[in-house]
Amino acid sequence: MKGIILAGGNGTRLLPLTIAVSKQLLPVYDKPLIYYPLATLMQAGIRDVLIISSPADLPSFERVLGNGSDLGMRLSYAEQARPVGIADAFLVGSDFVGDEPVALILGDNVFHGARLPELVRAAARDLDGCVLFGYHVADPRQFGIAEKDAGGRLVGLEEKPEHPRGSEAVTGLYLYTPDVVDIARSLRPSARGELEITDVNRAYLAQGRAELVSLGPGHVWIDAGTHEGLLDAAQYVRTVQRHENLRIACLEEIALRMGHISPETCRSLGSRQDASGYGQYVLATAG
Repeated sequence: MKGIILAGGNGTRLLPLTIAVSKQLLPVYDKPLIYYPLATLMQAGIRDVLIISSPADLPSFERVLGNGSDLGMRLSYAEQARPVGIADAFLVGSDFVGDEPVALILGDNVFHGARLPELVRAAARDLDGCVLFGYHVADPRQFGIAEKDAGGRLVGLEEKPEHPRGSEAVTGLYLYTPDVVDIARSLRPSARGELEITDVNRAYLAQGRAELVSLGPGHVWIDAGTHEGLLDAAQYVRTVQRHENLRIACLEEIALRMGHISPETCRSLGSRQDASGYGQYVLATAG
């Protein structure tokens, strides 16, 4: 399975923070926001990742992440000339997807949970269409919402409904079979001129090929694309790291644990950042 991180957009919900910098490069406590979705893909066993962003911001992402070889990964980059909906990622990345299944994750979403990698891997193994990940929210009117029947099966998708028929938001992590590119190509733009990801998911649902995996207790999902969300994410990361003596989304540690790099390489990566607590943690992880 390949991975796509959609890190485009204008960051309008975070103005004025995003006047001069992409929101996915803003700090979430001790690391850039983009580390978190990349970590989610890495922990799911995905090593080939395409990062999509604006022409102005791509050089900054390349400067931060490089080609991924230091982490035993392959990172590539593609331009999205203007933000025209999440589903446009499959048109921009059509050659990258090719004939392989793909995971799409939004660059401003933070996921955490001990069982999350296992859930994603299991969903990828059994993939036949699309898999969505649901998370209970207090106010469903603010999100795209999944409707389930009495047996827990996905039967409907609503976008910011006035009268929600469920309380599980569809998060910014999606798994698809390769035909997602053809489905995205067949979409008609919305009234806003965008290719909506909900329309992609409804197409799979109409074929009986859409599944919802609920992220229950022990999982955290934060949309960090707002001021409150960005602060919530930073406070959550700080609290967990201080009390559990671990680093969330430490890319070097994940690469080492996954067997992508050696302890020597991990140690070298840590030494480049040894003036920071993050770098010292990487060094300690390398042993």
